[in-house]
Amino acid sequence: MFNSIYVHDPTFRPIRRNMSFKRLTTSICAVRVCVCGDEGTGKSSLIASLVKDVFVSNKIQPVLPQITIPPSIGTPENVTTTIVDTSARPQDRTTLRKEIRKSNVILLVYSDHYSYERVALFWMPYFRSLGVNVPVVLCANKSDLTDNTTPQVVEDEMLPVMNEFREIDSCIRASAREHQNVNETFFLCQKAVTHPIAPLFDYKEGNLKPVCVSALKRIFYLCDKDQDGYLNDDEIQEFQFKCFEKPLSPEDLDNIKLSIAKSVPGSDTTKGVDMRGFLQLNKIYAEKGRHETIWIILRKYHYTDSLSLEDNFIHPKFDVPEYASAELSPAGYRFFMDLFLLFDKDNDGGLNNQELRALFAPTPGLPLSWVESSFPSTTVRNEAGYITLQGWLAQWSMTTFLEPKTTLEYLAYLGFEPPNARESLTSALKVTKSRKRRRRPGRVERNVVLCYIIGGSGAGKSSLLDAFLNRPFDGLYNPTIKPRRAVNSVELQGGKQCYLILEELGELEPAILENQVRLDSCDLICYAYDSSDPDSFSHIVDLRKRYPQLDDLPSIYTALKADKDKTTQRSELQPDQYTSSLMMSTPVHVSVTWNSIGELFVALAEAATNPSTAFPKSEEPPPDRTSLYLALGATACAAAAAFMIWRRSTNSI
Repeated sequence: MFNSIYVHDPTFRPIRRNMSFKRLTTSICAVRVCVCGDEGTGKSSLIASLVKDVFVSNKIQPVLPQITIPPSIGTPENVTTTIVDTSARPQDRTTLRKEIRKSNVILLVYSDHYSYERVALFWMPYFRSLGVNVPVVLCANKSDLTDNTTPQVVEDEMLPVMNEFREIDSCIRASAREHQNVNETFFLCQKAVTHPIAPLFDYKEGNLKPVCVSALKRIFYLCDKDQDGYLNDDEIQEFQFKCFEKPLSPEDLDNIKLSIAKSVPGSDTTKGVDMRGFLQLNKIYAEKGRHETIWIILRKYHYTDSLSLEDNFIHPKFDVPEYASAELSPAGYRFFMDLFLLFDKDNDGGLNNQELRALFAPTPGLPLSWVESSFPSTTVRNEAGYITLQGWLAQWSMTTFLEPKTTLEYLAYLGFEPPNARESLTSALKVTKSRKRRRRPGRVERNVVLCYIIGGSGAGKSSLLDAFLNRPFDGLYNPTIKPRRAVNSVELQGGKQCYLILEELGELEPAILENQVRLDSCDLICYAYDSSDPDSFSHIVDLRKRYPQLDDLPSIYTALKADKDKTTQRSELQPDQYTSSLMMSTPVHVSVTWNSIGELFVALAEAATNPSTAFPKSEEPPPDRTSLYLALGATACAAAAAFMIWRRSTNSI
């Protein structure tokens, strides 16, 4: 942005305008220029002057053959340029139409008053009649034959036709004989394709377009590492090197600040470059025809010609195999932790609404799933209701587990940079090992687990989720309609920490329990019933009969509201008898009003990470043969010792 590679010839005074075209791509490697105009305007001489780098005084053929110029010759754009000369004779119209339709850009040449009039009367209507939608560069050739070429005269001549025909991208005066602005003319043709002005600047309004402003604001946000509202000298140098791979000299940096101070009233450049100054600087580049500088910046930050982020950048390939899951990697956790600490401006340990808005400024807003689940009610908050660092990391852990592509998308928006330059955005995530064989003894290698809370209405499931998030008990009953999730960290035995997601299914319980994909993603079922309600446990018995596939999931039985009087359940078997018949542990009796409620969450997390311990047994366990093995081992040892003694005694004889 701040480099000097785009210093133009002082005689190069193009006029550019705002427009839009279809044929624009982010990484164009070839430009095809169709040179049109009346006979005698010097089309072929312009092309020959470009190729030979000098005016060709000898008579040349009326129409030159197609010329392909490699990226390193003629113009600064790193693209291959194909230049096609054409004839304006009526008998050559078929070839002309064909070449116009194949081109990326049209160079329309005129040289006198008659051919200038023909631009508006014939050529531009002709292009429209062909239905082509490519930019047109208008070139006034033979400027050496014109006495007055002041900028005002040039504008008075060219602006009317530009205002009439929006297809005209830019205008320039040139002279093939004097070799004046020849290279610049074809450079304009390249720029009309590789660096379109349309998405960036509105010449009519004299301002950067809103979509361009939004993109530049996001880039400023990502460069403002300390989020103080200014790009200090170090941040500017880092930005400069990222975009242009060369540092700024102190003099260049001072000149930039001086330009901003002059053009932005009230700006204080002693602190650095603020948002207004950054936008003004880019506006100046657009006004001066140096918008290719803006494009370099935008493309370094993965923007397309429509100023949306590249799809393969925000949606990189990331597959999670069946029975596996996605989690944040250490680099991902570190990024989100640093982000939280950076935006917690008041250092109160929570992100208030203003701080959250500032954090999500470079994104489309909160993820849709967060909005639908009434974030931040899904995770840990402080007394003021603001999400804490613990809740922030837990929320992103749950998002990554349930929808890893959403996490990747927001990592891109928020500016995650892999620790290693050879790594990609996906290095912020990792894939866990498959846990298809849940009955196999041992822990699963997961740090995030999902537990469905299943039970009848009024069993206390919602209160259990509230207690999980350290919310005070609310005795008012509100039935759960749609699924509700809560996520928090749990410390396992041995000090290891994991994130536990609790989900009650609401009225979608039948649909979810019939969905095998949803069941495969679940690590544990918690059957919860109200121990004071005689009809509560029967709901669990009926569910297990209706959905026999639940036997394939590890489970724990929980008797809630244990602070109330226990009642006999209207069920064929009482809960203790029922679980015993399954050769499982009896229900855990808890109350959300007890301080010991946290032990239940530890038990759930332990069972989810060690699933073989929480399966119903369909048959008697195998007999314990340990004592038999020990006895046989002792007998074998005694026999071996006796044999050795006998052998020694025999040898001594």
